[in-house]
Amino acid sequence: MSNNEFNNFKTVGNTKTSNEVVMSVENCNVFYGDNQALNNINIDVGRSEVLALIGPSGCGKSTFLRCLNRLNDTIDSCKVTGKIHLEEEDIYSGEIDVVMLRARVGMVFQKPNPFPKSIYENVAYGPKIHGITTSKQELDELVEVSLEKAGLLDEVKDRIHTPGTSLSGGQQQRLCIARAIAIKPDVILMDEPCSALDPIATEKIEDLINELKENYAIVMVTHSMSQAARVSQRAAYFHLGHLVEVGDTKKIFNNPEHELTKNYISGRTG
Repeated sequence: MSNNEFNNFKTVGNTKTSNEVVMSVENCNVFYGDNQALNNINIDVGRSEVLALIGPSGCGKSTFLRCLNRLNDTIDSCKVTGKIHLEEEDIYSGEIDVVMLRARVGMVFQKPNPFPKSIYENVAYGPKIHGITTSKQELDELVEVSLEKAGLLDEVKDRIHTPGTSLSGGQQQRLCIARAIAIKPDVILMDEPCSALDPIATEKIEDLINELKENYAIVMVTHSMSQAARVSQRAAYFHLGHLVEVGDTKKIFNNPEHELTKNYISGRTG
């Protein structure tokens, strides 16, 4: 299907979540100069669930993810239209503090990117900047709890003041997750968080995602169909900048409605 054939296209499936809505996206369009990268995206993000964004390379998944915490603002040629609400707030309103927005909508990138600081300082940095804690004891407790939630505390508790960059790749990614949750976000965005990791580290991250979803809304870009099937409750299939189909992950994988989704899931396109 070409872009011209998407005229008057409507997403199939259910764009609404059955969980508490944390973010809602209405008629989101993204332009890079004269090139339209996303077309009229409508979808909810629900608390206590993982929403997996799937689709071939260049289909708009990461562009959409970056809309949710306004990282596209860093690109001069990028223009975003439509409405994206975090609870009741329009995140593209001129009154929004983008720094605070990115505290509430945390981001874990494809490659681990710990700061060139100690393990402790990596986790403590955000709470210090945002004034989340009022004492050293409170900060110490928050760092410990965040490392524990990220499944890393037992592995690093005896070397918490050594550089974060000294950890293995999988440990560094869990440190970045601990750093994200230390500032108490509502939503965690993950852009292919396991693509640079070995299978053992990937399994640990997936186990962690399954635990974290109980307390956070998680939106994850992944190229791994098996990973999406393992960790997500809802899946959204993107194609050529369009949101083709959204729904329960099992339904998307076992009985998709749209022919484009069927072709992608079966491996006929990709």
